[in-house]
Amino acid sequence: MEDLTGRRLVVVTGASSGIGLAAAVELAVRGDQVVLVGRDPARLQYAAEQVRATAGERPELFRADFAVLDDVRRLAERLRSAYDRIDVLANNAGAIVLQPVTTVDGFELSIQANHLAPFLLTNLLRDRVGRIVVTASGAHRSGALDPDDLNRPLRRYRAMDAYGTSKQANILFTAEAARRWPDVPAYCFHPGVVRTRFGTDSRLVTIGMRLLPFRSPEKGAETLVWLASQAPGRLRIGGYYQDCQLRRPLPKAADPRLAARLWAASAKAVGIAE
Repeated sequence: MEDLTGRRLVVVTGASSGIGLAAAVELAVRGDQVVLVGRDPARLQYAAEQVRATAGERPELFRADFAVLDDVRRLAERLRSAYDRIDVLANNAGAIVLQPVTTVDGFELSIQANHLAPFLLTNLLRDRVGRIVVTASGAHRSGALDPDDLNRPLRRYRAMDAYGTSKQANILFTAEAARRWPDVPAYCFHPGVVRTRFGTDSRLVTIGMRLLPFRSPEKGAETLVWLASQAPGRLRIGGYYQDCQLRRPLPKAADPRLAARLWAASAKAVGIAE
């Protein structure tokens, strides 16, 4: 399989642990220049040392809290100032939230952190980005997305339903980005059930995940690295992948009309032109 890794610039969000850190390490080992984005400064510093110890080069770090859209706007400005070209934007940051939380921007936290924030970041960097990779999930099966009411999960909150709705949005966003921006290949993937810090603040998630087969962060990151590295001609633009294989998401995550409605609603929500 043709591999495009070399000396590219790859921005990885949610890179301070788990899948994001594992992907950053592997891409750096392959020769890419990686940029780590995360919320917690101490964890970012630790992640940078992990990359340096393995790949021999310390990555650049950018702090941003995706629960605050102004943080995302500032992040985009800093990235634009620092880099003329971002070869790969890996939208990997995400959250499972046990209790209903409304952000300072007025949105349910899962849909903002997992969808609206990366949607905004990608749009603000659109002219600099050469490829988009989105960490989605098979949890989209529990999604119940209503573009006319992005806060619908708050009315009868269930953590995994809210999370699944945000992951449904990830898949729809990827397909619609590919349709609107044919010059920017976009892909999404399901990493499997990975043993990381992700969701460990949720007792419900922790108990439920004990019953499921785990994989390592490195295994979970394999498809991200693969999608970031393969020649576009070998991949389906807008496709949903699992274990480096093209998969078919559920129909509710593959409806082009729903994807278009979500895009319009998301653009309005974050205050950008559709």
